Amino acid sequence: MGADAEGHGRLLERFRDYLGLLARLHLGPKLRGKFDASDVVQQTLLEAYAKRDQFHGTEAERPAWLRQILAHNLADALRAFGQAKRDARRERSLEAALQESSARLGAWLAAEQSSPSQRAQGHEEAVRLAEALAELPEDNCEALILHYCESLPLAEVAKRMDRTTASVAGLLKRGLKQLRERLHESR
Repeated sequence: MGADAEGHGRLLERFRDYLGLLARLHLGPKLRGKFDASDVVQQTLLEAYAKRDQFHGTEAERPAWLRQILAHNLADALRAFGQAKRDARRERSLEAALQESSARLGAWLAAEQSSPSQRAQGHEEAVRLAEALAELPEDNCEALILHYCESLPLAEVAKRMDRTTASVAGLLKRGLKQLRERLHESR
């Protein structure tokens, strides 16, 4: 593998946690029990690497390109489990949902950006957020994702995690503190 190919591989690897978070957000708990989102992410990264010469956008556009590949791979995975028939509208719906999730991640960190450089910075922040979330203890990460990314109320998060609302509130408080520390360290 040449130095250019290795560099591209490292560049794509940086999006692993980001794509994993987006995939997780779009797989219900029942489907997560049937297959691992990391398999879909791995397939997405392999496909992006194989098609690297087809990407002619800017670095700010790379996350959208990867989300599109992820949406196709998620649609394929859903079909494989008999959850959906081949439907181009479903794939476009997944693409839109992944875009919305990515926007929520960016909005969680900052207000809506308008210039291309601000959007690029927002994508970078979403990637950093996903990396920092992946470093948290599993329960803290789960509580933060359910509450802030999936916009579930505290009582629903507690129900899904089979915990009391008070313990979930503690997970959220500790998780946010740890997340802030990790994001501050990565600057």
